[in-house]
Amino acid sequence: MLSVSNLSVQFGKRILFDEVSTVFTQGNCYGIIGANGAGKSTFLKIISGQFDPTAGRVILEPGKRMSVLNQNHNEFDEFPVLETVVMGNKNLYAIKKEMDALYLDYTDENADRIGELQVQFEEMNGWNADSDAAAMLSNLGIAPEHHYTAMADLESKLKVRVLLAQALFGNPDLLIMDEPTNDLDFETIGWLENFLANYDNTVIVVSHDRHFLDAVCTHISDIDFGKITHYSGNYTFWYESSQLAARQRAQQNKKAEEKKAELEEFIRRFSANVAKSKQATSRKKMIEKLNLEEIKPSSRRYPAIIFDQEREGGDQILNVQNLSGSQDGEILFSKIDLNVAKGDKIVVFSKDSRATSAFYEVLNGLQTPDSGTFEWGITTSQSYLPGDNHAFFEEKLTLVDWLRQWAKTEEERDEVYVRGFLGKMIFSGEEALKTADVLSGGEKVRCMISRMMMIRANVLMLDEPTNHLDLESITAFNNSLKNFKGTVLFTTHDHEFAQTVANRIVEITPKGVIDRYTTFDDYLDDPKIQQLRQSMYQ
Repeated sequence: MLSVSNLSVQFGKRILFDEVSTVFTQGNCYGIIGANGAGKSTFLKIISGQFDPTAGRVILEPGKRMSVLNQNHNEFDEFPVLETVVMGNKNLYAIKKEMDALYLDYTDENADRIGELQVQFEEMNGWNADSDAAAMLSNLGIAPEHHYTAMADLESKLKVRVLLAQALFGNPDLLIMDEPTNDLDFETIGWLENFLANYDNTVIVVSHDRHFLDAVCTHISDIDFGKITHYSGNYTFWYESSQLAARQRAQQNKKAEEKKAELEEFIRRFSANVAKSKQATSRKKMIEKLNLEEIKPSSRRYPAIIFDQEREGGDQILNVQNLSGSQDGEILFSKIDLNVAKGDKIVVFSKDSRATSAFYEVLNGLQTPDSGTFEWGITTSQSYLPGDNHAFFEEKLTLVDWLRQWAKTEEERDEVYVRGFLGKMIFSGEEALKTADVLSGGEKVRCMISRMMMIRANVLMLDEPTNHLDLESITAFNNSLKNFKGTVLFTTHDHEFAQTVANRIVEITPKGVIDRYTTFDDYLDDPKIQQLRQSMYQ
């Protein structure tokens, strides 16, 4: 379907890709992974023709159509929604526009040309284009009354869905997507997962959403050391197998046949889990055959995130009574009654992200509620990771001095001690002397996690904690919260995070609260809860 030959990309002295040659095969879904800065988005721009490599060629099979998920949300503001979707098939749209222009100036001379175009249009199923586009929009939650609205009049979250429909429209032979789940809700992501899992053509995707990669990918394409290597299987298989291979490499004394037996047992276990899963399509089953030789250790560095408690909390953690909050006269949440118990790990959930952020701000004394009260247990100590952490990084402090602000003892103020915390979050050597005001988004979140580790609270509050983090940090963070013995309240768009950490779901709405001790998947799949959710937002 697509081949890359001797691809090299160099910025100054920095080599991003070094003579990469690889092939993307018909019918597979490739998840592109790599550390921050490895060149994932650059690679997608090269294969889609938006960026020229230093050397090498990209060859798309003749006669095949490529479609790219557009990242510019305002590019089509002057067009109606339905027309924007149809524009996803450029050839079809060009024929339609030429026919429309010729009909407006109909003459005997252009009648033959109109006839030729009509034949091509019919062969491309053009007469059904508008109805197909409308069906796709409806599946993505864009109601029919918006189909003829100008793109400029849509809110940002709906624009993302329209651009997604545009990329998917007309069954492209090769679909390229960079972070397609950004700004989508869980229901829309679920629809996209199902669509791509049953998609017969080739998909190349970059995503930090592990649940999404697991649901759709038949292969993981790892960018490492300036090369791209394809591995059969989804992200979880790649991660677990690379970790197993790394452990085996460290076990110098273990015999080769023992290592081989361990790898074979791992493959058998993984294949059995896939076969037993409720995801039954051929794409979701992913692979018939896993190659033992493919399994190699990764060079990735995973941060060491360990949350300790200075003291264990008592039975009474948090009591919330009749809490309500609004913004600019709009009710965000109301009548919230909640009793948090020791050891609860709660996904705080809402269709409106402003509601969850305001809820955390209230609980941390940073915002006054419209009504109601809340009371923390006397044995609790809280640590909060806000969605917007900008205020923490305005001063020009080195990271050592920045983190030292939360030291409680002279021992903790010692530079070696502080550097130890920073080192766990992969700020080692000279990196620990960076100033806080020049950090990237991901570096800021890693600093905030270091701060939380140093505070050693028994209640953690996290508002979209995976934003800006790479897959390695997200995976380490996820594992640390699963092992944490205290209480956690968190909001996330990372499905895997929600499913594997939470034992309780609390959805705050303008009409009250839905509170269930259950897993996240069971909460989303329960038809009675779906019905209740719908009524709470009407």
